[in-house]
Amino acid sequence: MNKKLAAALSGGAVLMLVLSGCGGDDGQEKANAWAKKVCDQWQPELKKIETANAEIKRVASESSKSDEVQKTDSAAFGTMTESYKAMAAVLQSVGAPPVKNGAATQEAAAKGFEATSKGYADLKAMMDALDAQDKAKFADGLKQVAGGLKDATKGGQDALQQLNAGGLDKAINSQKGCQVATMSASDK
Repeated sequence: MNKKLAAALSGGAVLMLVLSGCGGDDGQEKANAWAKKVCDQWQPELKKIETANAEIKRVASESSKSDEVQKTDSAAFGTMTESYKAMAAVLQSVGAPPVKNGAATQEAAAKGFEATSKGYADLKAMMDALDAQDKAKFADGLKQVAGGLKDATKGGQDALQQLNAGGLDKAINSQKGCQVATMSASDK
């Protein structure tokens, strides 16, 4: 069961802004400057999310005891809750991006990251409520947690789509701070 949770969480890791760099062009100097402000502040949060996902995967792929899985996953969900909340706050603090409908793009993306933060807080609460001593109940609870991942990550995925649709994809993708290690298919 733990491997299924790890697979579901690895799918959610796509939300970590797995962005591979493509260079921006000279006409996007203002967008690049805005993206640099955002990405430089997001970098520590993205690293925390990446580490949290690695910890979840580690306990899921090992023969870990239920209580270790519960403790590790709960801590990881807590980290993700705070990191996505911080990413939303960064978006709100840097000002509207210099693109058409920039304020609306900024607001929608921030709300998306806030929704993902809340989703991970809900998953943490679900994980904390599981009975790690009863293996059958724990396994059933893990299924429910895994089932909630899609909903938890939807807001963040929507946020990325908002930023990309707003014309910021090249600017964000070119920033080193928004580039995290990509996961190979074998990692999922």
